[in-house]
Amino acid sequence: MRRMNNHMELTFPAIAPNEAFARMAISAFLVSADPPVSIVAEVRTAVSEAVTNAVVHAYQGAPEGAVTMRAALGGGLLRVEIEDAGCGIEDVPRAMEPLFTTRPDEERTGLGFSLMQSFMDAVRVTSRPGRGTRVAMEKRLDAPAREAT
Repeated sequence: MRRMNNHMELTFPAIAPNEAFARMAISAFLVSADPPVSIVAEVRTAVSEAVTNAVVHAYQGAPEGAVTMRAALGGGLLRVEIEDAGCGIEDVPRAMEPLFTTRPDEERTGLGFSLMQSFMDAVRVTSRPGRGTRVAMEKRLDAPAREAT
């Protein structure tokens, strides 16, 4: 991730309680940029969805795994990356289709990537089977928040 005015990197275990930790961490990081509350809520949701994907899918129940969150601020732009070293995604375009889920038995909606795309200005997913996944997102902090549909 290119260095900007402020940046951070956190690595934490890929466990469900850390979804809330990631939401709080990105919120605290955004404080210095003083964005509208609605923008913070959108970013929190996108980060939560990306971390949830890593927790639920990346390590497929393995007892150990990690998620790394990187964020950078500069020039009214937030860049966030959520990365894991898990199983990876065989077919990224298919995985990004609305309602597609590999875990229908767990009543998953398959809307994680769709939510990320609806709340962020850019979402790029790179993945290598057996090596992990990286979700890179960008959000203009001076743009108006999107209305819920």
